[in-house]
Amino acid sequence: MNRREMIGAFGVAAASLAVAGPESMAQAQPHDQQHGDKQDHHRDKHQQMAEACAKTCSDCMDECNEGFHHCFDQLSAGKKEHARSMQMCVDCAEICAVTAQLCARMSPLMRHCCDACAKSCEDCAAECQRISAPQMKEVVEACRKSAKSCRDMVSMMGGN
Repeated sequence: MNRREMIGAFGVAAASLAVAGPESMAQAQPHDQQHGDKQDHHRDKHQQMAEACAKTCSDCMDECNEGFHHCFDQLSAGKKEHARSMQMCVDCAEICAVTAQLCARMSPLMRHCCDACAKSCEDCAAECQRISAPQMKEVVEACRKSAKSCRDMVSMMGGN
């Protein structure tokens, strides 16, 4: 093959790649590299979801602390029906705080904590829903959002 034929062959090959596009390059990559790219994408998605869960849990912790203060004030004023929701808020805030910390650092134990947090947030939301006050409605919303985020995190990590 002379030099002109070789240059022509390279030109045809380059044109073929340009027409085929990047999809053909992905197929030409070794299987291990394609698999590694998928793992990197999954890891990035996992990390993004963990960061979002940490933020949601942290927000719920803040709302539960606000709910605790509201219930404390009401209990101090003699409204004993706020005692249980006060306890639920402060305990839920603690569980949300731990869950936020474990998610933020991508702990291997975060799946267990997210599961417990989802259940705790659901229980707290149910209790706080009984109290008809705007402050408690915000707690209920934050708890529901946190519970969903935690359930999604557990599901992504292979839990039920």
